Order: sequence, then structure tokens, then C-alpha cells
Amino acid sequence: MKRLVTAALFAVVSLAVTACGGASGGETAETPAPAETPAASGAETNEPAAEQPAANEKLIVYTNANSDGRGEWLIERAKSAGFDIELVGAGGADLTNRLIAEKNNPTADVVYGLNNMLYENLKKENVLISYVPQWAGEVEAGLNDPEGYYHGLVKQAILLGYNPDAFTPETAPKDWTELYKNDAFKGKYEAPTLLGQITPQLVVAGILTRYQDPNGDLGISEEGWNEIRQLYANGVRAVEGEDFYANLASGKTPIGTLVSGTLAKKEEQYKVKAGFAAPEIGVPMIVEHVAIVNGTKKLETAQRFVEWMGTAEVQGAFAADFNAMPANTKAAEQANPSVKEMYASLKAQPLDWGFIADNVGQWVEKIELQIME
Repeated sequence: MKRLVTAALFAVVSLAVTACGGASGGETAETPAPAETPAASGAETNEPAAEQPAANEKLIVYTNANSDGRGEWLIERAKSAGFDIELVGAGGADLTNRLIAEKNNPTADVVYGLNNMLYENLKKENVLISYVPQWAGEVEAGLNDPEGYYHGLVKQAILLGYNPDAFTPETAPKDWTELYKNDAFKGKYEAPTLLGQITPQLVVAGILTRYQDPNGDLGISEEGWNEIRQLYANGVRAVEGEDFYANLASGKTPIGTLVSGTLAKKEEQYKVKAGFAAPEIGVPMIVEHVAIVNGTKKLETAQRFVEWMGTAEVQGAFAADFNAMPANTKAAEQANPSVKEMYASLKAQPLDWGFIADNVGQWVEKIELQIME
């Protein structure tokens, strides 16, 4: 009997040791202390975190914000911090559709970039989990998702820019609505015709949402739709593949939409420093966020990565290297002076992102089929 008991105990211990070794590929590594769990921070998750995640397990990270060296920067910084990440880059709409298509068998562990509209769609499709990182309280008020599903990293202002040789701050348009109401601008601005892209959609949304009407067509009053008709009737069509900043710099189309994060690079490339309007109502302000994918099998590692990525230290270094404006107020102190000066002159237009997300697809369809001819 003693022999049988001893043999059984030996078998159990052997199995336990084998299982532990297999989890880390036969290698041991110290696991950094896990970040605050959702339970500790008051958020909820759809599945519990693993007890002992491998420190070196690879995370698959989806993003639309990896161009111009930003992806390589993040990979190297993450590696130095002990994370092994693989970035999968694509356009925001394409990534959103892919995440929704994969939601029953997800490939990604984390997603960052995108914008509020796309994250709202992901929330509705149950693609994300609610997780509140410790740095969330450092993000500028109103930028995080109130329900805790996504949190702000980088701010991007959608600007109405102009060529300073063609207009002065006094003669330039003060708001998008002036473009089609003032004869001085008619035929001189690029209309937001490439509606497969997010930026033109936001220009349109920034006008339409001023005319919300629950009884109107697609939630917009007839007055609002008339504004959009005038916007397209008096502007110049964008050409797929053309760089608008090149047309602004040459004077071909001296007025149009710019994204704040690209200004420094474009100014250097074309040797023209664009002016921009600061509408009284504010400008559409999109924020690149980070979120954890529902169903990831590497939940605790994903949490630790999010905790690291959004810190003031990481976001401040990113801001300094890429001329960006962090959503994290502590990191914003490290932004370049010209960027801080620009954002000091701007305010965010109040936008109902849920309303926009629910309707923007139908708005685009109506504009393309009934208004843009």
C-alpha cells in the first residue's frame, strides 16, 4: 500500500512540474507585477485574468496609427519594457470590420488608434472589454469612454486650413459654414468628397450635428441637409491619391481640411506653413484610444501592456518624437512648444459620438447618392 501511495504522489508531482514547464516553453522568466485588475479599479471584464501570465508571450496589436515610423517606435519601446508585440496595421474602418468579423474567435489582443466613432461600433458588437487603467485619471476630462471600454492616447484636431499667401487671419474663413456662404471662398476650397475616409466624414458630421432633429431625415433637419448641399455645390472635388497640402501650398486649392498631427511634416515638405481657423463652436477633435479585445487569451499581459502604453512617460516621449499632443495631461507637458501653442488656441467641438456612430454610414450614403453629383 505504501508503495502504491508513494508512486501515486510521485506521478501527481511529476505532472504538475511538467505542466508548469510547458507553460513557458521550458524557460523561466520573472513576471512583472500585474497592473491593477478591473475588479480593483471598479471596471468589469468578461473573463478573469490568468493567474501567472508568461512575461514574454506575444501580443497581437491591431492599429491604424503605425505609419511614419510610429509602429517601429512602439515596437522598440515595448521590447525595452519587456513586451513582445506584433503590429497588424490597416485603415480604421477595415480594422473595425475585421475585429467584428473575428469577435467569436479573436486574433487581436489589443487595439489602439481608431477614433470614437469606430470604438462605439466595437462596443455595440461586444468586441471590447471594460478595463480602466491606472493612468485613466490623468487623461483630459471627457476624452475617455465613460463606460471604461477605451481610453485616450493622442489628440488629433481636424482643422480648416488655408494658404497664408492667399488669405490672412482676417480674411480667411472662420468656420466651415463660411466656405459656402461667402463668395470669397467659393470654388477655392476642397470639399470633403472622399467620404470613404474618416476625416471627411468628421467634417460633414461637424456640420450636420449642429442641426439635429429627431423628426428629420436621418436625425437631421432639412436646414442641415441644405447646408451640406451648399458645401458640395460650392467646393472643389478632392482627387483620390492627390496630397491636399500640395494643392494648398501651390494655391491650386488654397483652403481645405488638415489633420493637426501631420502639419509639421507637411510644412517641412512643402515649405509652406498653413494657417488655420479656430471656430467659435470648436473643431472636431478625434482621439486615438487603446482598448483590450474581448476574448483575448492573454488578458493579464494585455492589461499590463495597456497600463504601460498610456503612462505619462511613454506618451510624453512619443509626443516629443512625433510632434503629437497627448490626451494624458501629464504627458502633454512634454509636447513640443508649437504643438502646445496650437492646442491652446483651439477648443473641441462638442459631439455626440454615439449619435454620429449610429448615423454616419447612412449620411455618407445619402450624400454620395443624392447630393454629390
